[in-house]
Amino acid sequence: MSEHKLLLLSKYAQEYQRLIAAAGLPGLELVVASSPGEARAQAADCDLVFGEPVLIREVLPRLPRLRWVQVTWAGVEPLLGPEARRDYLLTNARGVFGDLMSEYVFAYLLLHERRILARYLAQQDHRWDATETGVLRGKRIGLLGVGSIGAVLAHTAKHFKMSVYGYTRGSEGCPDVDAYYHGAALLAFAFGLDYLVSLLPGTPETHHLVNASLLGALPARAVFVSVGRGSVVDEDALAEALRTGRLAGAVLDVFEQEPLPPEHIFWSTPNLLISSHTAAPSFPEDVTGLFIENYRLFLEGQALKYRVDFERGY
Repeated sequence: MSEHKLLLLSKYAQEYQRLIAAAGLPGLELVVASSPGEARAQAADCDLVFGEPVLIREVLPRLPRLRWVQVTWAGVEPLLGPEARRDYLLTNARGVFGDLMSEYVFAYLLLHERRILARYLAQQDHRWDATETGVLRGKRIGLLGVGSIGAVLAHTAKHFKMSVYGYTRGSEGCPDVDAYYHGAALLAFAFGLDYLVSLLPGTPETHHLVNASLLGALPARAVFVSVGRGSVVDEDALAEALRTGRLAGAVLDVFEQEPLPPEHIFWSTPNLLISSHTAAPSFPEDVTGLFIENYRLFLEGQALKYRVDFERGY
């Protein structure tokens, strides 16, 4: 007889079901749903949930036996807020997105340094463009947030012989960061950077942390990359910095409102590249291992990995 009943609520629910079933986890019955409507009809007695937080949010009031939710994203904002339910364990996905995010960030850094778009446009015009290329070697990259993803980016930056600077709440655990900054030292952190990468979660403390003041502290040559949460960025301030040439460029994967509305100013902002929240997708084969590991810890009564603090928001 099953001790626990797991609701798999995801657009990839069938794939998660296959992977979890193959693991042969003891005492676990699976309920599979690809939408909140489908889940409501069959999940009232589930005590565990695994899936996307934006879907899970819709069914939380219908789960009286809930004990633990494992989400497939790093971000958990849909499950937070002053009115959000907090009487369960919440764990997020960490340690699986670093390589994907590193590929994304450095693809755009290399695109910028190597002038790939400019050379492609020259090719279309049948025009020889022998303009000297830039290189990443010796450039300064600043990481807003140095968690598991930031640590991978820092390591990749060292491969390219870059200088790495980190701004964190207080941690200094990544050996690939050359210098750390905290608290009021935000503008000092920004000084002299060639690239600023935001990896921060969306919390009240990080709301619009990337504002006119921070952008103004960056050199005009700097490029800003946003892959954490859209709420960290003051979008009007960023658009103004790009329009006036105060900033060389920006690459945005995340936004305050998604999908980005057709009338949004970013669609026509110069020197801005948009990637529509595709930087680091949650692949089932990557994320399932986190659930399996945590489920075994859950059965043993041990602390789960990557537990979210509802107060801090991460």
